[in-house]
Amino acid sequence: MTDPDGTTRLKEAERPSLAQRLGLPTAIAVVIGSIIGSGIFLVPQKIALTLGDAGWILAVWIFGGLLSLAGALTNAEIAGMIPAAGGQYVYFREIYGDFPAFLYGWTTFIVYQTGSIAAIAVAFAKYLGFFFPGLNALQINFGLFVMPEVGVKLVAIGAILFVTGVNYFGVQFGGFVQQLFTGLKVFAIAGIVFACFVFGTHTGNLYTPFFSAASYHGTSLLSAFGIALVAVLWAYDGWNSVTYLAGEVKEAQRNIPIALVAGTSAVIVIYVLANLAYMYVLPVSHIAHSQLVASDAISQFFGTNGAALIAIAVMISTFGTVNATTMTTARVYFAMAKDKLFFKGISRVHPRYKTPHVSLLVQGAWASILTLTGTYDQLFTYVIFASWLFYALGTFGIFVLRKKRPDAPRPYRTVGYPIVPAVFVIVAVWFVFNTIITDPRDSLIGLGLVLLGVPAYLYWHRTRTRTAAGN
Repeated sequence: MTDPDGTTRLKEAERPSLAQRLGLPTAIAVVIGSIIGSGIFLVPQKIALTLGDAGWILAVWIFGGLLSLAGALTNAEIAGMIPAAGGQYVYFREIYGDFPAFLYGWTTFIVYQTGSIAAIAVAFAKYLGFFFPGLNALQINFGLFVMPEVGVKLVAIGAILFVTGVNYFGVQFGGFVQQLFTGLKVFAIAGIVFACFVFGTHTGNLYTPFFSAASYHGTSLLSAFGIALVAVLWAYDGWNSVTYLAGEVKEAQRNIPIALVAGTSAVIVIYVLANLAYMYVLPVSHIAHSQLVASDAISQFFGTNGAALIAIAVMISTFGTVNATTMTTARVYFAMAKDKLFFKGISRVHPRYKTPHVSLLVQGAWASILTLTGTYDQLFTYVIFASWLFYALGTFGIFVLRKKRPDAPRPYRTVGYPIVPAVFVIVAVWFVFNTIITDPRDSLIGLGLVLLGVPAYLYWHRTRTRTAAGN
């Protein structure tokens, strides 16, 4: 088929498409690698400061994990029904239509996942600065303004472009890197846990106070638990990323649900063991005022070398998460473009490597811009409430699909339906409203960023309609 300008246009069936090259081990590695970033090294301090009791600290980590598992169990059923590249975006399109699906994809691209890639890459670069102190001090003076942390930003951009290149040259290559770094990060955390219990010396007041009647900084226990839960849910975020890869996972209807459940369950165990290890060698009161909990724990018996070991562990963990997020999220924009609701070129598949190479490049470029400008952290804060609004809508979708398509094949059915998805939706809605009430300014700005997608949707929807009419 030839266009008026003489260029050859391939029929849809002749175009290169994504290939199913990833097995179950890689899918599980993506789930674990997407969740475990820097959170387990940083979040325990805030939680200890908020709750103050070892028992409640463990309770909030377990509750947050089970809540995330409830979301994973629910999404596993939907993923089994709709094993297509783009994951959550495709689910929204099937359940609610084009407009909500587009807003999800728009938010994912403009801020949420690209901002996450930028933030985690910067965390990687900052910990590299432990070995190269000049990175953190380097800045450029332009006269009218000063650009701080230039070295950190350049290293972060280098990491983003490197993993973009890795995933450009094949999903198998990206999957291998993901398995490698997920294995390394799990090994590193297991090493910390082992070292704390074997080489550490606990005080006489082990895990005390466990449960107390203390005043939680002038708030109720329920309020303190809710504040701590926000931090915990951030540490568990990313469990749904593997759904974006469904079009490239072998036997996706079977393997995606297994990966969601197995990966999320494994992280719950890892996080609880890590907290038990921290509290074995450090009193809760010490953890509450420690900015680098893991370093302080290891330093109890390895001295100053402990900080270097933790820096390496965090670098491994964050680099693996940058790779996982880069590999998975590019499939969302690819799916949007295939639906003609995003830039046309992003729907291209590399004829040799069978990857959404243009989507990867565009995502890497935008994440690098956010890194360079330094706006990623604040923008990410603005839309964090929106991400949970989408989580609530996505999980509620199981009720819609059960009614809309009651006889559709379901290779996996949600355990505990309807209670499990209902609990998740209720907590997610509470999280959204609590964020709006406690931080109305940032929430309104975040809502504004999401709603910027409305004119963008109208443009692409109108363009698609005209194109269809012209054909």
